[in-house]
Amino acid sequence: MELLILCFIALYVIVYRKNKGQNVYRFIVGQASSLYEKYAPYSFKSVSEKAKELKQEYTVRQYTTQIIIFAGGGFVISWLYFYNILISIMYCLIAVSFIPYLAYLRYKKIYSEFIFEQIQVYTTNTIMEFSVTESFVKALEGVYSSGVLEDPVSTDVRHMIDLAYENGSIDESIAYMNGKYDYYMVRNMHQLFLQVTREGSKNAAKESLDNMLLDIDTLVEGVYTDRMNRDTFHKSFLQYGIMLYLLVMLVQYMLGVDTYIGLLEKMPIVKLLLHIIIAVNSYFLISGEKYYNENVGAE
Repeated sequence: MELLILCFIALYVIVYRKNKGQNVYRFIVGQASSLYEKYAPYSFKSVSEKAKELKQEYTVRQYTTQIIIFAGGGFVISWLYFYNILISIMYCLIAVSFIPYLAYLRYKKIYSEFIFEQIQVYTTNTIMEFSVTESFVKALEGVYSSGVLEDPVSTDVRHMIDLAYENGSIDESIAYMNGKYDYYMVRNMHQLFLQVTREGSKNAAKESLDNMLLDIDTLVEGVYTDRMNRDTFHKSFLQYGIMLYLLVMLVQYMLGVDTYIGLLEKMPIVKLLLHIIIAVNSYFLISGEKYYNENVGAE
């Protein structure tokens, strides 16, 4: 612990010496925010705003219900483990503190589903527009002006069009979109358009574009099937996770409640082990929730 404190102080001094005219706290926060925006797919602000726009944001009533359920669940479970009012109150507060994080996971799921649907619309409509205009940029303009896309995808398509006119080619536009939306169907469609643009084989590409439309339909069907399977698994997972918490009741049944309480009072190591069991079970549940809400629509 002492070593960690010394390392933190040394880091603070180094940052302070390198940024004398700047508030160190703001510098650290700024750097952390930059790293988050660089490596995290979506910020909480973005996903919560989109959930609100799609009318899927939690209401005050839903938040209140969650607080009651989490606080009540934390109290009951911890009471069954320790029979201590102070410890139960502590676990109540810990359980409630996870609600914002779980809300963020849900919003991220909603956002990723929305993005996937928008990418599906983008690829399908671009291919159909290209079959008429025989120009990738004109196809993009047709999709953009049709109003079928919503932000942020709509704004990104507008940026692609601007890049194409600025550079006189579609290479940078395609690189931008591939980097922003790393989907199999996006990369394949763009690669095909690059080949058509460079080789001029528009007639030969028609069959490939038709096949790509079928591939997109198959992919979308698979993604929606995966969502239904995830929902079914999620319900079973939560039931299993709750049952893990309640295994302590089986232990008390075999030992007897009085004997169990006696062990808690006489052997502090038992309390420590119980805290570890709760922490492990909680980590298991939260990891499962994270998995359930992530990579929705991923290929």
